[in-house]
Amino acid sequence: MKLKSLALAVAAASALAGAAPAFAQANEQFIPVLSYRTGAYAPNGTPWANGYVDYLKLVNARGGINGVKISFEECETGYDTARSVECYERLKGKNGGASLVQPLSTGATFAITEKAPVDKIPVVTVGYGRSESADGTVFKWNFPIAGTYWVAADAIIQAVAKKEGGLDKLKGKKIALIYHDSPYGKEPIPLLQERAKMHGFDLQLLPVTAPGVEQKATWLQVRQARPDYVLLWGWGVMNSTALKEAQATGFAREKMYGVWWAGAEPDVKDVGDGAKGYNAVTMQHGAEPQSKLVKDVVSMLHDKNQGTGPKEEVGQVLYMRGAMSAMLGVEGIRSAQERFGKGKVMTGEQVRWGLENLNLTQAKLDGLGFAGVMRPISTSCTDHMGAAWARIHTWDGKAWKFTSDWLQADEQIIKPLVKSTAAKYAAEKKLTARTPADCQS
Repeated sequence: MKLKSLALAVAAASALAGAAPAFAQANEQFIPVLSYRTGAYAPNGTPWANGYVDYLKLVNARGGINGVKISFEECETGYDTARSVECYERLKGKNGGASLVQPLSTGATFAITEKAPVDKIPVVTVGYGRSESADGTVFKWNFPIAGTYWVAADAIIQAVAKKEGGLDKLKGKKIALIYHDSPYGKEPIPLLQERAKMHGFDLQLLPVTAPGVEQKATWLQVRQARPDYVLLWGWGVMNSTALKEAQATGFAREKMYGVWWAGAEPDVKDVGDGAKGYNAVTMQHGAEPQSKLVKDVVSMLHDKNQGTGPKEEVGQVLYMRGAMSAMLGVEGIRSAQERFGKGKVMTGEQVRWGLENLNLTQAKLDGLGFAGVMRPISTSCTDHMGAAWARIHTWDGKAWKFTSDWLQADEQIIKPLVKSTAAKYAAEKKLTARTPADCQS
């Protein structure tokens, strides 16, 4: 009976993802998929999960990672930290063990960070998680690849300064941060406080209780304080609610800048023209319907009825975020194979080495279908982020369009902040920073 119920559970999870059953052969690389397709954050979590799963399917359709196929299983978290940890615990030892985990939640990342060194499973947080985990000498198992919330906040401040005519023009300005009252929403605060000190602007912090459908009191404060700019650190329904409140309050959407989790189609489609002029920082990519990756996914999966989710969503912002997140994990495995054996299944420890030695040149990215979507990423023992580039895109009422050049976060601000915050974490947890010898292992 136990075997029968296990088979039914696996079949149910597979049906949800549109996946092949999650039983793995000995020569398959297992990747757990922590996703949320239900609850308040489902409209945003679902396209991410569809992009993530489709990319894993695409790798298999292309022949695997040097012949090694990927097996995967979804587990529904509802964007709840406790459920995320349950999913992690349930899946971490399956099918020979998890290659890596992407929690897709800052709260879950905080919780799983404590477990990863014991379980020897890399925690990959593409554009989210703990900003200080970019320091690989303290956070050996964490990989905030391609950007953190400090990178996002810094890029937004640069964009605002450019609009004003220079960083010196920020003196005396008022900037309000409307943020999801959670570890995620609080992440940009240290960077913004640092920039406020440097440039003399007044930073107003306005927390919003999750899920964020009630913001009347917050926008009353905005109306009273009359900030020059509003930064939005929301997720899910909180984002569209903020845009509707801005419209009702008469706050110019051109003066609003969202983080990359507040700059996708679900955030603006219900607001339409009311969101026109609203800006958001991107995690390199935006909506990329013309990319080679999208064409490959459509021809190799969706045209054969093997895709996940609706075909028209392929190439949208959050779909691309999921695909990019999967690609970075897969390339960590490929990098590990370069050292530990092509065509072999990698352990979590080996994948950790691979993620720490990523060298995604533009030629490699182009070959994977990400031409024009991303810039090169190169990680190391000390740098688990690998790139600090972003762009701004703006909603024109119908689509997201890039409205800035590439922006690079200021490492003279970010690196000391990463180092000091990571050192504080190490002291609290009684961790010893890695030695050069450990960096080679």
